[in-house]
Amino acid sequence: MLKRTLNIIAMALLITALAVPAFAGKDKVKIAYVEWDCAAASTNLVQAVLQEKMGYEVEIIPVAAAAMWQATGTGDVDGMVTAWLPVTHADYLAKVKDKVVNLGPIVGGAKLGWAVPSYVTIDSIADLNKYADKFDGKVIGIDPGAGLMRLSEKTIKDYDLKLELMEGSGATMTATLANAIKNNEWVVVTAWSPHWMFGKWNLKYLADPKGTLGGEEHIDTVVRKGLDKDMPEVYAFLDKFEYKDATQMQTLMAWNQEPGSDRYENAKRFIKEFPETVDSWLK
Repeated sequence: MLKRTLNIIAMALLITALAVPAFAGKDKVKIAYVEWDCAAASTNLVQAVLQEKMGYEVEIIPVAAAAMWQATGTGDVDGMVTAWLPVTHADYLAKVKDKVVNLGPIVGGAKLGWAVPSYVTIDSIADLNKYADKFDGKVIGIDPGAGLMRLSEKTIKDYDLKLELMEGSGATMTATLANAIKNNEWVVVTAWSPHWMFGKWNLKYLADPKGTLGGEEHIDTVVRKGLDKDMPEVYAFLDKFEYKDATQMQTLMAWNQEPGSDRYENAKRFIKEFPETVDSWLK
């Protein structure tokens, strides 16, 4: 009878152990991001690796760019993988530079600018005023908190443009672009690379002779101070997290544009299709 009772207790303990998630006993990791396609793709990938390969529970939190930097500086989140530097997010970094740690780029060759479909016959921002009517007097922008929008406002002022910068989101910008291309209409949008839209459509950046939109940039991982002590394993992974090249990042972003796709499932797909890259993050 005693033996039977002990067996029942042992079985109950085994069932309980199996019911406990892999991340039990580990602190939850919090990652902030902005609802840009590049940021969402990378953040979901970080979440998937931490959960599927390392056993952590991860919360990803979509916020405005300024809030993302502030939350990292205050320690309300553990970090981000979408810091555009040295220009786009320079002002945000300056406010929290003593409270965060920059772990370096996840991808280089990043660029900000204004883009048009290749059939548009001008090649420079300086020529926009001549054709303002063909662009319906608008530059199609994204969310108002983005560094790209701040630089775009400066661009309009410095070039004395007669066009209005329209606020929106990354999704509304690409939707407007898609509709214009479908109807062979002229449109100018605030743009950045890497981005899936450059693979989907034939686009070109307009020249920026005044340099108001900055030069080549990189996208970095930035974490709160103290993460290395509180979560050394997470810190080590984030320190090594980087794409082999921009093509890997754009591939993941393109998957996310497929009808019915799920960002997290595509992140798991990336883990399966690029095992050597992922393994290099975990060593």
